[in-house]
Amino acid sequence: MVNVTKSQYEQMYKKASKNSNTPLNVLKAFLIGGAICALGQGVKNAFLALGLSDDNASAAVSITLILLSTVLTAFGLYEKLAKHGGAGTLVPITGFANSVVAPAIEFKTEGLVTGLGAKIFTVCGPVILYGTLAAFIYGIIYAFVR
Repeated sequence: MVNVTKSQYEQMYKKASKNSNTPLNVLKAFLIGGAICALGQGVKNAFLALGLSDDNASAAVSITLILLSTVLTAFGLYEKLAKHGGAGTLVPITGFANSVVAPAIEFKTEGLVTGLGAKIFTVCGPVILYGTLAAFIYGIIYAFVR
């Protein structure tokens, strides 16, 4: 076991850490996330022009963006976009789709059960779990307040 003092650790940390340009990262996340949302609005407008109702067009947009994110993830392009877009690519539904597809692709060689089945929800599993739990608690509170 190596004994490292706090000051030595801080020096090692500063040496290994890459300084990030926070204002630039925030701007890129805003622009790329906004572009994803603008794409979604454009797709919705196209579906509305084809005669879909507002509810059906909204559902079709979600399906389209999930499919697009899945295809981009499969070809390794979503990761390149996320490298620059950061949270701008994680927050929309496309980020959630990417968090399901990426582990599925990565662990498919380990088999359907121990690879794909066990690892597919490693990233998004906590979101599903705590989102469902929060919705359940909200529902109980809503039932008593109502």
